[in-house]
Amino acid sequence: MLTTSASVRFTVWTNAMLTGACDPDTAAHKILGDDVGHHVAGLAAHPAPATLPVALNLLRAAGATQAHLALPIPGDPIGLAGPPTFNEAALESGEAVVLTGAELGLVPAYVGPAVQWTVMSAASPLPADFGEADRGLRLALIEAAESLAALDVARWKPEVADALIDIRRIGSGRNDDLAPGYQPRAVKTAATARRLLAIADAALEDDGAAVTGAEADARRRTLVDLAAAARRALVAACGPPVRD
Repeated sequence: MLTTSASVRFTVWTNAMLTGACDPDTAAHKILGDDVGHHVAGLAAHPAPATLPVALNLLRAAGATQAHLALPIPGDPIGLAGPPTFNEAALESGEAVVLTGAELGLVPAYVGPAVQWTVMSAASPLPADFGEADRGLRLALIEAAESLAALDVARWKPEVADALIDIRRIGSGRNDDLAPGYQPRAVKTAATARRLLAIADAALEDDGAAVTGAEADARRRTLVDLAAAARRALVAACGPPVRD
């Protein structure tokens, strides 16, 4: 579930470490979250899989200056800039982290409550436009609420309809924080995007109250568009913090 993906945590806490907002041990602890363990394989300076604190220190020593989130899906490779081998691995996982400066990418594989990261060569993506992504998310949310209401969402899954309508509560939880150094607007946008990704994911499990093929297609398109806007907003919000 992208709302709590390891790549989100790895991106924002690596950025916090690289800007001096926290030390590698703190970043490693936050990246770990509730998982039982993370290991990083493929580091040139460490032949065996490394623990998170060791890996973070080695990545910084390799020249990493910024971390970028990638949340690609087929047809929408958001956050990816190549090469093809890395893009393919990231697309298969659905998420990755790219480190500017070191020109390395990390792709996670979830094994139960543990995560195995694979380090690969990766090109740095162009900086995401946070303002544009945030506006796109707000517009997609309005359009989705109107479209899904017209398709009688409340009749097929009331909890999803309630979540779409009651957006005032989105981003109010303590667990929605990013990391030190991120502006409140980025924190709020990231929380909204994660919530909407979860909603779209749940809603796409079936065709809801749609009774015709045309209704089902319209509903699915609306949800896919909402998820795409949420992914772009989350990638932009988790990018390197902008200093005042």
